[in-house]
Order: sequence, then C-alpha cells, then structure tokens
Amino acid sequence: MDFNKISFRVRYAETDQMGVVYHGNYAQYLEMGRVEWLRQFGVSYKSMEENGVMLPVIFMRMNFKKSAVYDDLLSVHTKLKKMPSVKIEFEFEIFNEQDELLVEAEVALAFMDMKTNRPIKCPDYVLEAISAK
Repeated sequence: MDFNKISFRVRYAETDQMGVVYHGNYAQYLEMGRVEWLRQFGVSYKSMEENGVMLPVIFMRMNFKKSAVYDDLLSVHTKLKKMPSVKIEFEFEIFNEQDELLVEAEVALAFMDMKTNRPIKCPDYVLEAISAK
C-alpha cells in the first residue's frame, strides 16, 4: 500500500525534564502522519467531518526502540495495512535524522456516522481516492 513521509523537529514543550520526548506525544505524531497520508489522496479529516464521518481511534500499539530528544528532526513513515472497510488500519515507523528507528506503531480507526455514533463502511469517495493513485 502507499507510503507517506512527513518530517518535523521536536519542540521543547514535547519533552520532559531530561529533554526526552514524552511518550504521550507519539500519538500526536502518528495522527500527523495519517492526516497527511489521507491528504495526499485529496481527502482531509475536515472534509470527512463536514460529510458527517468521524474516525475515532479503536486500537493503538507502540513499540519504543529508542528515545527522541529535543530538536531531533523526526520522520514519520505512514503506510496503509489494507484497503479500509469499517475500519482503516495504519503501520508507522518513526526515525531520527541519523535514520535510527525510534518507534514502530499500529493504529486502527473506525468510520463512524457523526449523527448516529454508529460504525459505517468506508465512504466511497475515500475508497475511490485511495484506489485512483
């Protein structure tokens, strides 16, 4: 499946007193990766919500290999595991600028109707956008 890469620098506010990235911030890094993964297909979270679809996280697994520290240039590599159905599943790898693997992760999100709060199938426009590339 298609792969996407984003890069950014660790901000001071994302670290603890030892200058190490606080573990809870990695969930935000993964979100940044999957938002940009969708955007490469012309699909934004904002447009999905405007169309009445939300994507809550239903599963997250992270395997921490090495710490990121203040001012590191990180790269988040995002890959779709399989074509979405009622859920969409991603695999991630986070690297530092020395190309050292810091984190491996998996995240699954459910497609939900915002009015009914019930699971729904992946919208056709999302499937078409992903399939077109």
